[in-house]
Amino acid sequence: MKNVDKLSLENAYQLFDTGDINKIEIGTTKGLQQIHKYLFNNLYDFAGEIRIHNISKGGFRFATALYLNEILAKIELMPENTFEEIISKYVEMNIAHPFMEGNGRTMRIWLDLILKKQLQKVINWQFVDKTLYLQSMERSPINDLELRTLLFSNLTEDVNNREIIFKGIEQSYYYEGYEKENDNE
Repeated sequence: MKNVDKLSLENAYQLFDTGDINKIEIGTTKGLQQIHKYLFNNLYDFAGEIRIHNISKGGFRFATALYLNEILAKIELMPENTFEEIISKYVEMNIAHPFMEGNGRTMRIWLDLILKKQLQKVINWQFVDKTLYLQSMERSPINDLELRTLLFSNLTEDVNNREIIFKGIEQSYYYEGYEKENDNE
């Protein structure tokens, strides 16, 4: 694991251990920026800042930087009353990809905060297969049914279980290609 990733993972644990997670604005761009800044503060000079450059991944171009603030304002207004609406909002935020780096890790925490607030559930990420998740995310701009089905089958009401939260954070980093080193502590 690269040093940035290891430190960011430690920041993610700290976000929950300190209770700072409860200070995050839920379902907003500001809240997403707060999470990103917390995870990547002192690691990236752009931590918590909306990108000003265009980015792409695997041939997919994310939202154009020129219109990103307007797009984010529209996403923020999307409803969050049902699981389907929340996943639609998550998909749109993924298409926006507001940061230069660290979008996935930030957005999965953001998604769980919305689910917890609105539905009293979170995703038990440790059981969400990496390949299925990444494939369904890739296809989600066209149709989010596959993603909704995958995530719905892994919802839990155990929203304050530290082990579920921390295993989920580790899984989130694994999706991005990082694996936690086994510490013999």
